[in-house]
Amino acid sequence: MSEHPSAAAHAQTQADFAANLASVRERIARAEASAGRAPGSVRLLPVTKTVPSERLRLAIAAGVDWLGENKVQEALQKSEELADLPQLKYSVIGHLQTNKSKYVARFAHEFQALDNLRQAEALQRRLELEDRTLDVFVQVNTSGEESKFGMPPEAAPGFVKQLPAFDRLHVKGLMTLAIFSTDQVAVRRCFQKLRAVRDTVREADERIAELSMGMSGDFELAIAEGATVVRVGQGIFGARALPDSHYWPGFAG
Repeated sequence: MSEHPSAAAHAQTQADFAANLASVRERIARAEASAGRAPGSVRLLPVTKTVPSERLRLAIAAGVDWLGENKVQEALQKSEELADLPQLKYSVIGHLQTNKSKYVARFAHEFQALDNLRQAEALQRRLELEDRTLDVFVQVNTSGEESKFGMPPEAAPGFVKQLPAFDRLHVKGLMTLAIFSTDQVAVRRCFQKLRAVRDTVREADERIAELSMGMSGDFELAIAEGATVVRVGQGIFGARALPDSHYWPGFAG
């Protein structure tokens, strides 16, 4: 398989990871400046799926402090294997079956794929048992592709209005997966849709301010459209052995 066009060289040493991180952060800084954004206004979320814990330790030593995982059980395993590194934060960014909410409630700091009330109810119950809270992003399907999870843009405002009932969930913003395409106009349109939805829901709740959008191949476009979190995997760790669709339909982190 050919490498993802925005994949970095396969990092094998702490120095390799430091170089890849510096390159991604420089791209983020340039995009912030081009968009007239304040330096540091965009958080880098490294997407660590399929990267084993022993290799992650090199990345962590190079400066990685968030781990973004789309499979909750893989994330849970890593949280246990890396338990000696309490500074790490974990973000679950993939679709969650309600019967696995107990795992997210146990260890995650953030969940970026909330898209139905059953999830919210299950997370609320488990978080109460764990006596924890969880930052969440509501996932919106801005591309209209059936392969992607997330609610239609028009459904998001009504959904968000129901979330204050779940006091263990701290709703920070919205998340989307743009269409995986070389057509920058089509990709940018997905980001513009998410920003428009955020602006609408923010009128009712100003705390819902963040936009998680943009990945290795398109995060500069996302930053130009207001992203506050970009999810980057292959730009840090290098190309994966299998296509993105093997791990998460529509995902290209």
